[in-house]
Amino acid sequence: MDPIIAALARAAGLDKALADFPDDVKAAAEQALNNAGVVQVPIDPAAEPWPPMRAGIGL
Repeated sequence: MDPIIAALARAAGLDKALADFPDDVKAAAEQALNNAGVVQVPIDPAAEPWPPMRAGIGL
């Protein structure tokens, strides 16, 4: 496994998943890396893709 993927998994607290299911962790990391270019970064940094989540709003 790529040492960078392993280091990122450990940094994310996925030590047990990395030990028990290394192939799954690798597949998930590869899928995330392959789809990273699809994520659209908002032009306005203050823009949110959905309304802010506050208790009592919309109830």
